[in-house]
Parts: sequence; C-alpha cells; structure tokens
Amino acid sequence: MVELLKKAFNSICHRKAVSALRDDMNMETGDSECSKLSGDLLLSIFKRLTAKDLVAVSLVCKVWKLVASDEMLWEALLRVEAGPKLWQTIFFAESYLRTGLTSREPYLPLSFRTIYGDRLRTPRSIIIDGGSGYCKYGWSDQDEPGHRLPTFLEFGNIESPMYSRLKALFITLFQCMEAKPSAQPIVLTAPISHPDNTGTALAARKQLREITHSVLFELGVPKICFVNQAILALFAANRTSGIVVNIGFNVTYVVPILHGKVMRSIGVELVGQGALHLSVHLNELMEQNMRPAASMYTVRTLKEKLCYVAQDYDAELNKANVRATLAINQDVAFTLDNERFRAPEILFQPRLGHLRTMSLQQAVALCMEHSSAFPVTHKADENWFKTIVLSGGTACLPGLAGRLKKEVSKTLTSASLADGLEVLSPKYGPDSAWFGAKLLSNISTFPDSWCLTRRKFKKCGPAAVHAMALDDDCLPSDCSVNSSRRDDCDT
Repeated sequence: MVELLKKAFNSICHRKAVSALRDDMNMETGDSECSKLSGDLLLSIFKRLTAKDLVAVSLVCKVWKLVASDEMLWEALLRVEAGPKLWQTIFFAESYLRTGLTSREPYLPLSFRTIYGDRLRTPRSIIIDGGSGYCKYGWSDQDEPGHRLPTFLEFGNIESPMYSRLKALFITLFQCMEAKPSAQPIVLTAPISHPDNTGTALAARKQLREITHSVLFELGVPKICFVNQAILALFAANRTSGIVVNIGFNVTYVVPILHGKVMRSIGVELVGQGALHLSVHLNELMEQNMRPAASMYTVRTLKEKLCYVAQDYDAELNKANVRATLAINQDVAFTLDNERFRAPEILFQPRLGHLRTMSLQQAVALCMEHSSAFPVTHKADENWFKTIVLSGGTACLPGLAGRLKKEVSKTLTSASLADGLEVLSPKYGPDSAWFGAKLLSNISTFPDSWCLTRRKFKKCGPAAVHAMALDDDCLPSDCSVNSSRRDDCDT
C-alpha cells in the first residue's frame, strides 16, 4: 500500500496520464484491452454500478483529491526528502529566488505541490566555479564538487580571459566529466574581478561575460546561468542582502550586495592579500623557528588544519603552550607553535607580513559606512549592510568571524553602525559559491528563470548577456530582455 501511495503521489506531481501511472505500477499493458479503455467506456461502466458502489467510488475520489491538494502533505514530503540540514535552504530559495531576481518579501503562499513536482522535473546541470586559483566543478545533484583543477597553473588567469584559453578549459572540464556540452544547462560562477566602477573596469567585466558566453554557446551549450561568486556565497548563507568578504587566492574582496545585486555604485573594496599571502607568511615563520616545510602544498595543508585566528593577539602571545602537530601523508609530522595564529594575524595587521595594504577590518568598516549612506526606499532595508558573510577557504579559519566582528565594531566611526552586526562563517566551507550555484540549479523554476538561452543570445547578441548580469551598472535597458530574467524568445 505504501508503494502504491508513493507512485500515486508521483503521478499527481508529474501530472501523468492514467496509462503512464499504470506503467509506473508495472501493470500489464501492451495489447491488453484494459489499456485501451476510453473515457466514454469508463463512464458507461460507472452507469452500470449500483448506487452504493457509486457512493463508494465518489468518496474514494474525493479522499484522493483532498489528500493530493493538502499543502501540508507536499511540504512534509519536501522536508523529508531534503532533510533537516537542507530544508531551510530550499525554503529560502523557493521563497526569494523563483523569478530570477531576488525579492524583498518572500513569495507566499507557496504551492508546495507545484514546487515538489517542478523540482523533480528540474534538469541536471553542470556547475563550474572558476577563479584565479582553482576551478571546482561537478553535477548539480552532487553533494559537493566532484572535481578540482588548478586553473592558474594550466590556463592562466580566468579573470582576464583569452578566447582560446577559455575554450581549452571548458573542453577539458567536459572531457573530465564525460559530459556532452549540448545535453544540459551550465551554471557558471563569475569571478569577483575588476572591482572599480570606472569605464575601464566596466569594459573588462563586459568582455569577461561576452567571451565566456560566446565560448560556451559555440561549444553547443543550450542554456547558461552566469552569476557573480559573491552573490552565490550570499545565497548559500540564505541571504539576499549583505556584505560578502571573499578571501580569494591573491586578493580579498569586500562586496556590498542589495537584493541580490552587486552595488558597484557603493564600491567594492579590495584588500591586497589573500590565501597565498597567509601561506607564504606561515612558511617564513616556520623557517625562522627552524621548522621548514617540504613544499608549499604542505604549508597550505598546515594552514588549513592547524591555524586559527586569535581573539586577542597580545594575550595569545603570552600563552604558555599552543602547540599542535599534524602528520602529512602519515609519514612526516609537523609541529606548529605560535605560528598557528601569527600567520592569519596579517589579515588584521598587514605590517606583520610586510604588506602595504588595508587591514580586513578597515575594508569592511569602510564598505559598511559607504553602504549606510546609500538611500533605501523601504524601512526593512535600513540595516541590510550589517550582515557580513565570509567566503573562501581561508575564511573557514576558526575564530575569524568573532575576531572580525570585534575589530570592525572598534573601527567603525559610529557606534550605532555596530548595533546588530552579524558575521557569518562559511556555511559550506571553502565551496560557498559552488553550493550557491547548486541552490539556484535546483530551484523549481530553473532553468527558465535564471538562464540565458543560446537562441536569445543569437537574437539579441552580447546585450542580452549584460541585461542578465546582477550588477547595478547593468540595466535591462541594454536589450529588450524581460526584467524577470525569463526567456521570452522561447515558446
């Protein structure tokens, strides 16, 4: 009975015909006369039933209709299939991201029955999260990226693309995944690059979008979803507004995002240090203490496994013993002492690493103060900039969120700006942008609501690409593209 109910529910949410439901139940079809019954014949059969039997059939039909239309049932099914860890994320996505643009208020009431069925029909997509350091890619139905590739070693800087270089990269990725480019949509993360709001930076961002789409559409990809990494990291934290601090491979970006759009007019702050600088500084400290590492790979592993951020740097220096040991490849063991917290300290005191750049708290405080001066039309948006979302592998260091909140509160010129300040650690570790892309690619309205099709690209040209970009310097007026991001070229 349980299996029968499950298949009946599937038939309802898929809106299958009776014959399709019979196939799902492994009922005999083929040339059987039962499979050829028409509606008129069924009606004539009902006419021959007794009044008692007709009442019974009617009650059964009403019960099925009542069960099938019960939104609590479909919500419960979604909860069970998602699990407690992912349910809040799914509910957030279906509430705020259904149309291809984020909404200020959730889309309620939601039809969970429709969502359940549409999510089952959402096509499998390829997710590619590329950047200046590494490229993470995999399928949208996977729990994590299936593959990782050091793009900077083989393909150069993806943020300053060459057509042939990008084409070689994508061909390599498709071959590694044994995937046909034309068989599924592609969700691609846009690197947080060219942060200035100058004409040169705008031209560079447009070139990046145009070349990327041109390469993929030439390879036969039918639909492309191209979204900024900072926006995806924000979505992964179940937020649509806030400030994303992305600690990248070479630099750190502080990105203000309001309702899913990068606010270039407020300003994207750039800090001239990233994960590589922390690894280099850790290596220097280890050499000074006569504990040299065999390779930078070992140093990076030690940083990820043993380092942490001190809540009070001076007090931490006076602690008697903060040693920790890690065995690399079960062969050689490395022991770190105060290097564990001295290496990450350059985020807050760059001079310790001989770096001439802003500290992380100065960049975040500056972005918050600029954001506080930005006029908003709704009272609910007054404190949108007080949510700080960390992103990137180095952002996963223990203690970073608490220390950043403490330092930013001291750095802000107005104490009122620190009231209600919230700093969120990466919910999905170093793969926040990838999981944000996974979130989008599994929305019940995907891919129609978030993708640009090859057909529209041919019709509108590069202008269609820029109209889809979630930046406040890219307006839908660039091309007659529907503001809801739906593809009105397709029927």
